[in-house]
Amino acid sequence: MRPADEAGRPRTSGAHDLLTEDPEPATAPAGGRPLDAFGTAEPRRRPERRRRQWAVVWLLSPAGLVMAAFSVAPVLFLVFTSFTDYNQRTLFTGEFSVVGTQQYADMFDDPEFWKSLVRSVLFTVAMVAGSITMGMGVAQLLTRLRTAMRMTVTVVLIFAWAMPNVASSLVWKWLFQPGYGVVNWLLTQVHVFGDMTNTDWGQNASLAYLSIWSLVVWQAVPFITLTLYAALTQLPVELPEAARLDGAGEWRVWWSVTLPFLRPTLLLVTIMSVIWDFNVFNQIWLVSAGGPDNATSTLGIFAYKTAFVSFRIGQGAALSVITTAILLGITAVYIRSLLRSGEDL
Repeated sequence: MRPADEAGRPRTSGAHDLLTEDPEPATAPAGGRPLDAFGTAEPRRRPERRRRQWAVVWLLSPAGLVMAAFSVAPVLFLVFTSFTDYNQRTLFTGEFSVVGTQQYADMFDDPEFWKSLVRSVLFTVAMVAGSITMGMGVAQLLTRLRTAMRMTVTVVLIFAWAMPNVASSLVWKWLFQPGYGVVNWLLTQVHVFGDMTNTDWGQNASLAYLSIWSLVVWQAVPFITLTLYAALTQLPVELPEAARLDGAGEWRVWWSVTLPFLRPTLLLVTIMSVIWDFNVFNQIWLVSAGGPDNATSTLGIFAYKTAFVSFRIGQGAALSVITTAILLGITAVYIRSLLRSGEDL
């Protein structure tokens, strides 16, 4: 029987009763684990975050060990050596003395160091300017070629880019050899520069710089071209078309529309070229060996000759530390620009 109310009518249960009833508060069990919707204790969860952290450590440990063995340890030994008087005697006896910053003081007092630094900076500027200019021109050319010709040029660029710089430097030196060099023969056939058959490009400072500059630019153009061309393919077609409808010429369209669109990519390519060209060694050493009379001796060539020709290994290490510090500064600028360009894109 259902209970009756005060008037004697049977009492019925409804939605009002269900809403007004105060349910019994669910209490957590003694374990302290929270209860789910059905009043049962949720299963205890394992510390997933800690397991993920250890997984990351285990996955990165092989690469970290390799970097520590082949990158961090040699750099630390290089820095330590720069504060010692390592020389040829040390190679045979193992004896050396810690001289502090004496190697750095001697290096800063050496006029040849400053000459090498100035050569490196000026030559880097020339190589980067040539590489970026020619790479931009070829990238613009690729946008105007038909599919077959564009694929042919792209394959040729990739082949030139894939060629090792040591092999290409040796081939380049052969091209400019006196007596039987192909370039000397071609220039002689033009009848503009006179007889250049027996011209030794490595024994003339201006010609040596021109040969090395053309070699480095030839090696750098493929990467710059393909990178800028990839960026050009992302340029919306509506932007240059709108500029042309407003009466802008092709030069104005490139300057006001294309160049601002390419600015982030162009900045990154320029900074990467600065890092690579400032650290050029193989091309200079194989073509001219820093000659004639140290005219093409950049900072890398000067450090190599100091450490492994004169066997002043301590001072050569100090030169390498200075070069590494300069490259780290340029790399910091590159990373900052990379982050900024990522935000712009």
